[in-house]
Amino acid sequence: MTEVKKSGASQTVKPVTEDDLAKINRFTLAALTAEDVFTFDVNACDTQADRDYEQFSKAALDKLAELFIGKTVIFDHTWSAGRQTARIYDSQVIQDGEVHRLRLSIYMLTGEDTQAVRSAICGGILREVSVGCAVRRAVCSVCGKEYGECGHRKGERYGGTLCTAILEDPVDAYELSFVAVPAQRDAAVTKMAGVVLHKTDKELEQEAEATETRKRQIAQAMARVDLYEKMTKI
Repeated sequence: MTEVKKSGASQTVKPVTEDDLAKINRFTLAALTAEDVFTFDVNACDTQADRDYEQFSKAALDKLAELFIGKTVIFDHTWSAGRQTARIYDSQVIQDGEVHRLRLSIYMLTGEDTQAVRSAICGGILREVSVGCAVRRAVCSVCGKEYGECGHRKGERYGGTLCTAILEDPVDAYELSFVAVPAQRDAAVTKMAGVVLHKTDKELEQEAEATETRKRQIAQAMARVDLYEKMTKI
């Protein structure tokens, strides 16, 4: 499996419709009104080769459109609840000539605590975004084999054909992040690409096990602290 961070920019602020509210309120505990939310669209990623000479297939975008519904929006891929700013409530794959793009619809609560972020979005300061997801495989655009199993290399030309790694079979979508530098050329909140980390299923399982072990260690340490405090008060 391959973990992917691909980016896009270009956001479009839009009015809130009844259909938007119906989709947004699937994720809320209390029904929100149009006055409660700020909505905008982003072009998250597309089928064009980016600066890393990687690209999503149309089928991959269709799957990502499903996987990203309900996922959070954060900053710089920092997985912290304190960095959550918004949530994805709708998606679609649109066609622009020969290019297909994944467009995500996002909502954010209105209020003083989000005013600075909303102003930055409207003013074009917060513009670039990056998706965090996992794909099962990458295919060589020259020969169709699994990328890395053939002798072709991304960015090189073979008989006039540019070699790229076509990202296929998404298995998870983690989050969408605001970032500073877009990698995809048509990024504009509607695209950006970043780093691709190649990891095997076993490596991902080991990381998950390590995380769970660390959580248990922290819980045990906190329990010891609580016990010590109780004993010192006796």
